[in-house]
This record gives sequence, C-alpha cells and structure tokens, in this order.
Amino acid sequence: MLMTITDWLWSYVLIGALLIVGVRFTIGSRYVQIRLFRRTFSVLSDIEWRGSERGISSFQALAVSVAGRVGGGNIAGVAVAITLGGPGALFWMWLIALLGMSTSLFECALAQLYKRRHGEETFRGGPAYVMRYGLGWRVLPVIYSVLLLVTVGFGFNAVQSYVVTTSIESAFGVPALTSGLVMTAVMAIILFGGIRRLALVSEIIVPAMVVGYLILALMVLVLNAGEIPSALWLIVSSALGLEQAVGGGVAAAIAQGARRGLFSNEAGLGTVPNVAAAADVPHPMSQGLVQSLSVFIDTIILCTATALIILMSSTYGSESAQLQGVVMTQMAVAEHVGPWGEPLVSLALVLFATTTIAYNSFLGENSIAYFERLGPRAILMFRLAVLTMIAWASVQDLGTVFGFADLTMALLALTNLLALWALYPVAQSLLAHFESQLDAGQSPRFSRDQLPRETLDPASWPQHPTD
Repeated sequence: MLMTITDWLWSYVLIGALLIVGVRFTIGSRYVQIRLFRRTFSVLSDIEWRGSERGISSFQALAVSVAGRVGGGNIAGVAVAITLGGPGALFWMWLIALLGMSTSLFECALAQLYKRRHGEETFRGGPAYVMRYGLGWRVLPVIYSVLLLVTVGFGFNAVQSYVVTTSIESAFGVPALTSGLVMTAVMAIILFGGIRRLALVSEIIVPAMVVGYLILALMVLVLNAGEIPSALWLIVSSALGLEQAVGGGVAAAIAQGARRGLFSNEAGLGTVPNVAAAADVPHPMSQGLVQSLSVFIDTIILCTATALIILMSSTYGSESAQLQGVVMTQMAVAEHVGPWGEPLVSLALVLFATTTIAYNSFLGENSIAYFERLGPRAILMFRLAVLTMIAWASVQDLGTVFGFADLTMALLALTNLLALWALYPVAQSLLAHFESQLDAGQSPRFSRDQLPRETLDPASWPQHPTD
C-alpha cells in the first residue's frame, strides 16, 4: 500500500508539479539561473564570509546547504537511479536540476524576505514562515512543519545512516550496528552545538570533501577519457528511448531521475530555504543566487561524475552490485583506481553523511521552532529521537528506508510548490527590484520601504536602506 501511494504520487503528480513550477519560474525570470550565474560569485566575494552578530554568512549558508545536498544521494542515490531507471535517469536528473536552480533561487529568496529574528544571534525562516507571513495561511504551515520534521529529521537521516553503515561494512568489514553507534555518538556532539557549530564545521569540511571527491572523479575520467563520449551517449539515448534502458524503459528513467534528483539537490522541496533564511545578507535575492549554485554543484557536477564512474566500469549491469546501492559505486571506483578506491569512497561518504545528518537535524529543529509554544524541551526530545533513529536505521533494509523517505518527501514537496506558485508575483517583484539596482550600478540592498509588506519582520529588514 505504501509503495502504491508513493509510486502514484511520483508518477502522476510530483514530476508534473516540479516541471510546471520550474518552467514557470525559469521562463518568467528570463532564465535567471543562467543570466545571473556569474553574479553568484560576485555575491560570495562581496559578503563577509564569517557572518555577523546577526546571523551566519552567505558562504556559511551555502556550505551548510551543500553539506545537506551532497551526501548519500550523490554516491548511493545515483547508483540506485541507474539500477532502477537505467543510465537515462541521469539525463532527467540534469533536467530537474536546471529547472530546480530557478526554483531553489526563488524559494530561498522568499525565505529570506519573510524570515524572523530568533534570539540575538540568528534568524529563523523557511516555507512555513513564507506561507504564514507571505500568504496568511494557517493550516498548511503546520502541515508543512510536521512533514519537514518527519521527512528530514527521520526519513532522510535514516537513509544516510543506512548508506554509511552499509558502505563501511563492505569496505572495512565493520558490523553495521557498531558503525551506527559510533555515528550516533559523533552526531550527538554536533547536534547539541546548534546552527553556528554546524556552520563552522561545514565551512571547513564541505569544501575539502567536495574538492577531494572531484579529484578522485577526475582521476577516473582522465584514465578513461576515451570512454566518456560513449557513456554520455548511453545516458542520452537511454533517456530518449533510443535503446533499451535497464530498469524498465523511459518511464522508469524519468521517475527514478526525478526521485533521486530531488532527493539529492532538494530543489523545490523547501528544505534549503530553512538554512538560507539564517544568513545575514543585504538583499534576499543575493542568497537566492548563492543557493542556486549548490544545486549546480550537487547534480550537474557531482552526480554526473559518479554516474560516469559507474557506467565506465564493468560493475554496471552486475546483478550483485545492483542490489547494494552504494556498494555499486565503491566497486566501480575500485575497478578504476585499485583496491584502495573502495575504502576511499566509504570515507568520503562518512564525511558527506555526517554533515548531511547534522543539516537535516537543523531543519527538523527549525520546524519545531515554528511552534513557538513547544519550547527548548521539544528540541531536546527531537535530538534524542534523531540519535535513536540513526542507530536503528543502520540495521534496516534498503526498501524500508528509501520507501518511507520517498513518500514523505513527495508530500513535503507538493506543499512547498503550492506556496511557491501562489507567491510567484512577489518573487518576480523581488527579482525586478534586485536587477534594477544592478542596472543602476549599485550593490543591491533591500529595505521594507522598497517592497512594502506589512508582514515583514522589522528586526530582520530595516525601514530604509541606511537604517
């Protein structure tokens, strides 16, 4: 029953919703994710990287979001997509990502616009706040917050725990339960440090792990340069039905590409805006541009690298590898670079998953914070529940873990996409305001008098640019 509902949502509802919203924001903004792509790097260079007393920096928010996006989805998720949907699944991951760059840009900009001051050192925001203060909705923000809590706090963390412990068991022979308990202890240290500790850890670990994994991928690609064109053609031809795709043809490729693409880059899911809202930036669109870059890094670069590594190895099509997900990637790397490749991928995955679980847990805490009456005790109970889930998921099976996460992720995305559709005019006004300042040769800054909204938080945005 669970799988039937999940398959129906993904096959007939969510894929269409993702494409429709992505196309609307892409065309309506005149392909802003492409037009202003270079501007993203200017935003990063113009903003203080260490943040301020008001909140974390734009770069730290980017690092945290990449920490969340780059994880099991880039290593295990790509293998699962290819196993179940064939090589063509990656093509649809690309398409979802290109449209998702626009979706992510605007959902993060709106989260910045409607963020609220939380204590002395941070902001809180995200789709629940956008729905409440941007649209005046009361019921859907509650539904979204509950779904966010269940999806990322438990579902996504369960996936990460399962993937890591499976990988470690294959590479090093360490029992899954043992590595699961060790991971639980490490995560306890990070979780009880809050968003600032997560930001500090992420800005150090994330660049290192992304660059390290890219170096490994480039080594493999250089060693197999002659096979890259045929691997790329296999991806495109399988996606378009020009040849038989392993896993069930074009329909399976589309479904798996959309599922694993959304699981990996989270564009349109509404998770990343929770982190984007915590940044202290001069204009909401600035952070939106920065967050669109993380979608590009995640899917277009890292997922593609993983897919090529798999497709250029004899591991692709191996029945024993297909059943294991992450092991398929590890075996492919080992084939290309030698026996040390499998433990290296496993270590990379440990780093990826550690930051991802911490990021997911922050999102869960953010959903609890929306319910102001619950207080600190609820967050404490949530952290303890997450730690229990990490240990439990380490000894579960792949179908149970991924099936639960797919269902809650679909419901979460549909709720968020509905709000984005309703706020399309506001998003376009925000972009127009940003670009008008760029055209005038100014460094874009935002204030409440420039785009009046009664529900904007005075503690988050000044009344005048000079305030």
